[in-house]
Amino acid sequence: MKHRLAAIHRLVAGGLLATALALPAAALAVLSAAPALAQETPVRGGTMNIIVQPEPPLLVLGLNQQGPTQTVAGKIYQGLLTYDQKLNPMPSLAKSWTVSPDGLTYTFKLQENVKWHDGKPFTAKDVVFTTSKFLVETHPRGRAVFSRCSSITALDDQTVEFKLKEPFPAFIQAFEVSSAPMMPAHIYEGTDYRANPANATPIGTGPFKFKEWVKGSYIHLVRNDDYFKPGQPYLDGIYFRVIPDGVSRALALESGQVQQTQYSDVEPFDVPRLRQLPHLEMTTKGYEFVAPMSWLEINHRVKPLDDKRFRKAIAHAIDRTFIRDKIWFGLGRVPTGPINSVVKFHDPKVTVYEHSPDKAKQLLDEMGLKPGADGTRATVKVMPMPYGETWSRLGEYLKQALGKVGVKVVLESTDAGGWSQRVANWDYEITTNFLYQYGDPALGVARTYISDNIRKGVMFSNTMGYSNPKVDELFAGAAREIDPAKRQEMYSEVQRILTDEVPVVWLLEMEFPTFIDKRVKNANTTAIGVNDTYDDVYMTAK
Repeated sequence: MKHRLAAIHRLVAGGLLATALALPAAALAVLSAAPALAQETPVRGGTMNIIVQPEPPLLVLGLNQQGPTQTVAGKIYQGLLTYDQKLNPMPSLAKSWTVSPDGLTYTFKLQENVKWHDGKPFTAKDVVFTTSKFLVETHPRGRAVFSRCSSITALDDQTVEFKLKEPFPAFIQAFEVSSAPMMPAHIYEGTDYRANPANATPIGTGPFKFKEWVKGSYIHLVRNDDYFKPGQPYLDGIYFRVIPDGVSRALALESGQVQQTQYSDVEPFDVPRLRQLPHLEMTTKGYEFVAPMSWLEINHRVKPLDDKRFRKAIAHAIDRTFIRDKIWFGLGRVPTGPINSVVKFHDPKVTVYEHSPDKAKQLLDEMGLKPGADGTRATVKVMPMPYGETWSRLGEYLKQALGKVGVKVVLESTDAGGWSQRVANWDYEITTNFLYQYGDPALGVARTYISDNIRKGVMFSNTMGYSNPKVDELFAGAAREIDPAKRQEMYSEVQRILTDEVPVVWLLEMEFPTFIDKRVKNANTTAIGVNDTYDDVYMTAK
């Protein structure tokens, strides 16, 4: 597969049908999704205000992939590719690529005249460093993906070749900005990545440069005047406003003080009112690539959480339909297991845990956890993720629901940085969490359950400590299998095993409401959505 970007540009500029007929189907798919086809002429200037909640712990995307970090840092850093809303790859720092017929060699040609924000040139050396050294140490998915390469080579300054040890069909989807943010080798090579002083002032190649961070108030990005796309970005800058209170966030959007919210910025109970406002548009698009799945994350190192009967009891004790309808106000779908129903290879024919307090009590009785004088069978600590009032409400619901079957819940609270640190270092019992699936189970699902991704200190890895050699074998086999039917067989079997062992309790296939002021054009046009570069976003007067 090879994208002929120059041909696409000729078509856009001149409307040449003959050129279109000469393009491969993949290129036409890119063309049909290209934001450059907006009818209005982009307006240069203006500053956009976007809510970020909670405040990111840091902005170096290679070191932290929490949702708020992705939204801000996706404007600073870039990957080799981005993806349209049908998950077709599109150019970003790579302008074209080829895949060998045997599926083992991927060759990327890089964009020309790309510079880091400190003026140094971006070259193939940076790609090799990022994918062979930096991400395999710091990134929960990077190690799993790029350790599959037998070699990563800079053929010249503008060409990078990845040779795989064996076929890995999901590899082409591993290059968006949060999966593989390109990092500057001249700043990080030979250093302690996490302790590098440059982490305070992130340097990327993106359309916006880091200007200022006033903790607790805002993060200010400004236009990168040396951006490789002529005339872009259109905006002068972006302020990411830190507004911890949900009521204040809704008011800021309603009054026009901010022009965009995303993810959990708007509490679900505010959605029906805000979507009626004439100056706003609401969409749930832009999350196709991430396909978020939320769950109760359970530390298997703690008793009685290490017993699958206890985890099954939790699954029966909670009412996930109630969680969707009353806490998330209908946003989302009740899951059947570990693979989101919008992701390839989902199989609904698995063990499903209906809401049944009686079955929960039977399982606890079977374990010998009899109720004491106060009705308590066991006590667990639950640490809701600090991402807004809805997650706090979920924590309160869990306390009530588990209490009804004799499991006493002690709620713990922390900030975003503390939460990430505690979960990454296994210092928790139960927490709420959501992870992204990235269009293929080999990228976004397996990492949570495979044994060799139990990595202390690394967030969004197998932090539960779950291990099953058969699950490891099935995920490994499905990842390298080229035949889709055989991949489905293996993924179906692994879903049956996981739903029997319940390493986590799956809660919701999440849908996020994104609100955008109608004056903002070209925002949220790809499967990366609000985390994409925004290099072609502009604002009109009305």
